[in-house]
Amino acid sequence: MRQTGELRVSQRGQMSLPASTRRRWGLDEGGEVGYLDLGDAVLLIPGGVATLRRHLLDAVTGEDWANARAGFGDDDLATE
Repeated sequence: MRQTGELRVSQRGQMSLPASTRRRWGLDEGGEVGYLDLGDAVLLIPGGVATLRRHLLDAVTGEDWANARAGFGDDDLATE
């Protein structure tokens, strides 16, 4: 199974996922896919935006949140 590849985007903004990815994600009959535009990349998650949010929140630990609130050691960043 290929985990990288290229997708063509039509003039209408449509693109097709490879059949192997649709099968693995349970999208043979279609379904929801959440996306997050990261600026230089787009993250796609099967299951829609709610699933995307859950994955992102599960990936960030309490320690990560504490470090972010503390400005990652930068006092100026912590107060912005």
